[in-house]
Amino acid sequence: MSEDTFRSVEIERTSVGNYVARNVRGGSMSFGTGEDASFTPVELLLAAIGGCSAVDVDYITSRRAEPIQFSVEVTGDKIRDEAGGNRMQNLRVEFTVTFPVGADGDRAREALPRSLQQSHDRLCTVSRTVELGTPVSVVEAAGSTRD
Repeated sequence: MSEDTFRSVEIERTSVGNYVARNVRGGSMSFGTGEDASFTPVELLLAAIGGCSAVDVDYITSRRAEPIQFSVEVTGDKIRDEAGGNRMQNLRVEFTVTFPVGADGDRAREALPRSLQQSHDRLCTVSRTVELGTPVSVVEAAGSTRD
């Protein structure tokens, strides 16, 4: 992979069930098992799906008018499937977006349905990856186990 396409985060355990994810730009986010207020990995997945689409839709529509309200709710059901594995189903990304009255707001309202479709069909890397079912490799790093 080239530098242009490669993405990564590092995750460090801070205590049992608590972790910090760090990106290469110095950002960090705590998460855990849901025993406290921190996000769980499933909630982060939902946030990533909604956040990815939100960025797409925001960039397209806000060129026309600044939204008065812009919120996204992402929902789904965590199930155990017939193979005995956990997964999410019924994923839904719901946008509530309001633009001001006037010509600019009208242009933004007109662009909203198209921007939602574009995000879903080709722009949002996260939801497209989930929908297309990209394989995930889980491996042990060489030399990570000590005797």
